[in-house]
Amino acid sequence: MATDFATLKKGGFMRQKQKDCFSLRLGVVGGQVSAEQLEAVMNVAKKYGHGYIHLTSRQGIEIPYIQLKDIDEVKAALAVGGIAPGVCGPRVRTITACQGGETCPNGCIATEKLAKELNDRYFGRELPHKFKFGITGCQNNCLKAEENDVGIKGGIQVEWIEDACIQCGVCVKTCRTNAISLSDGKINIEMDKCNFCGRCFFACPTNAYKGTEGYIVSFGGTFGNTVSKGKEIVPFIQDHDKLLKVCDVALEFFKENAKPSERFKFTLDRVGFDKLAKKVNAVMEE
Repeated sequence: MATDFATLKKGGFMRQKQKDCFSLRLGVVGGQVSAEQLEAVMNVAKKYGHGYIHLTSRQGIEIPYIQLKDIDEVKAALAVGGIAPGVCGPRVRTITACQGGETCPNGCIATEKLAKELNDRYFGRELPHKFKFGITGCQNNCLKAEENDVGIKGGIQVEWIEDACIQCGVCVKTCRTNAISLSDGKINIEMDKCNFCGRCFFACPTNAYKGTEGYIVSFGGTFGNTVSKGKEIVPFIQDHDKLLKVCDVALEFFKENAKPSERFKFTLDRVGFDKLAKKVNAVMEE
């Protein structure tokens, strides 16, 4: 019986140069792997591979040198540790994320929670070509959100609370975009300069800023044979449900308009970024 390499690749088993050998890509969400999962991976690498793993550029784990004859046993061994193969090919790939506001002092949003939510919502969905989400917690942009088909960056929209302010000027010094100024005892924020980094909010010693968490979303990034930075449509999305609807719109637009083996960036170039923008703006106005 002929080996169905396409199905194996869909299930995370990628062919190596060596005959009947595969590098197994595992399902990792938001870069988080438990100790129990790591133990299962270690045992499989020792017993069925060559005793090592490969860490991919997208926070994934691959186990090289898995033999064709051992594939079922490998799946079973990994399942004991609560980890499963990932996916390859034309579908939604691993959702990547930094540690975000749960542990990082600069984090504006809970990136790991969002990564799991998007994974449950989209992971493995069949599309004309691969589709990547990347989530980063703040403007430090550790995950390089704009390199992804849809990039999500955490931010904080601030509002100055005059009665709580002691005019210390810490926020002015902290702001990296020169959006904040202090004059005659008053704080002025030029919102067209604000990048929603939240540094003033975190730095203020008297909590003189009200902060609202939200998301900065970019579309059409790619970092393969063609390097292109994703572009924003709306400056800031506060509502979590609206964020999910915007992501839904992006995937549906890609599915409906893309040619086979065409990345999202090239679909947008061909069909028109303005057409996606119209749909995103319609969702934002609902």
